[in-house]
Amino acid sequence: MNPAINRKIILASRPVGEPADSDFRLVEDVIPQPGPDQVLLRTLYLSLDPYMRGRLSAAKSYAEPVALGGVIVGGTISRVVESPVAGLVPGDLVLGYAGWQDYAVAAAAGLQVIDPTLAPVTTALGVLGMPGMTAYCGLLNIGKPQRGETVVVAAASGAVGSVVGQIARLKGCRVVGIAGGARKCAFVVDELGFDACIDHQRPDFAVALASACPRGIDVYFENVGGAVFDAVLPLLNMFARVPVCGLIASYNATAEDATGPDRTRAVMRAILTHRLTFRGFIVSDYAAQRQEFLETVGAWVRDGSIRYREDIVEGLEQAPAAFRGLLRGANFGKLLVRVSAA
Repeated sequence: MNPAINRKIILASRPVGEPADSDFRLVEDVIPQPGPDQVLLRTLYLSLDPYMRGRLSAAKSYAEPVALGGVIVGGTISRVVESPVAGLVPGDLVLGYAGWQDYAVAAAAGLQVIDPTLAPVTTALGVLGMPGMTAYCGLLNIGKPQRGETVVVAAASGAVGSVVGQIARLKGCRVVGIAGGARKCAFVVDELGFDACIDHQRPDFAVALASACPRGIDVYFENVGGAVFDAVLPLLNMFARVPVCGLIASYNATAEDATGPDRTRAVMRAILTHRLTFRGFIVSDYAAQRQEFLETVGAWVRDGSIRYREDIVEGLEQAPAAFRGLLRGANFGKLLVRVSAA
């Protein structure tokens, strides 16, 4: 790789259904130069997260889509290369949003310095970053788990779900995870300490989930949607709370996929008769709680109360394939791309 070149992955076309190789293009450009109040960054780690699929679409959402020809978005850990800004010096590690590229310029005001002595730097993109804060704020503000309640977590081995379940256990709840495959389910129970984990690939998934929740479900943390939600809905107790974080089962859906029975009436009836609370949220809704989250979850990570797993892919050029795998559930733990070791 020529060190004077900036490689970047741009959006070549908007995906229809599952993203394809042709939707992404690796291009080379000159290394950008920082302007006033900006710094030049070298990307070390890139975070891959399900929300990015929505940003590849032109559909209206809570954030602007990536422009055709634009660099794919993503959270990053970077090293400062050049800085005219007081308080940031070359060599500093920072959390930012540089996207899928080797180098980027960024406004200094939007960067957060990482102290590598407090925890491994990669945790700033995972358990102590956006996914961990999503879990903490969604569960505690919307789910409001109470001791003795049953909490069910979809995508339980993932970056968000794994933290949700461990916090619920610390709050004294019975925690049941849902994950894809026996290996992930074993990790959720044996390593993360969930009371049970049900493989959603089982043909008797709905029956197995009901058996694992003999007293019903008081909090369901929704990351998936689809058939998983269909199995959960009949088990929701009176006054159950459902933080809606993601719907990954439908992120690659096309207009042709929008078939099947209309469940709106059944869902609305359950909301009414069981006095259910459904609340969608984005982690930025709770930006004011970031310091509280870092102090609380940081302490739990350091004392071993919360464990985490990372899935690290080597090389920027591998990001598109790894991202497609993420949407299929191929990753095992928080998915990162190591862009550079320098």
